Amino acid sequence: MHEIIPLFLDTEISEQEYYDGIIYFIYSSNIRSGEYECNQFVVKKMDHLNYIIFEEYVINNKREIHHSVSISKSELVKVINTFAENQGFVVRSYDRT
Repeated sequence: MHEIIPLFLDTEISEQEYYDGIIYFIYSSNIRSGEYECNQFVVKKMDHLNYIIFEEYVINNKREIHHSVSISKSELVKVINTFAENQGFVVRSYDRT
């Protein structure tokens, strides 16, 4: 697993509410592409199967991207849900139940 994924999980999946927002964004078929801005990282949906996770900084009013990783939807859902379950969170399905 790419070294950025554990840091992303530790930083962004720290509360049930944060997990819910991220997993809803990933599962949502109404969002075909776009970005979900977390606290330190951004999850970019390229299409319904491909994602890029990266750290984003604004330096001198310019957006800088550091340490990115591309990941499939199935792998991303798997690592997020495993981490959330280990944290004791309610793991959500695509219909947000």
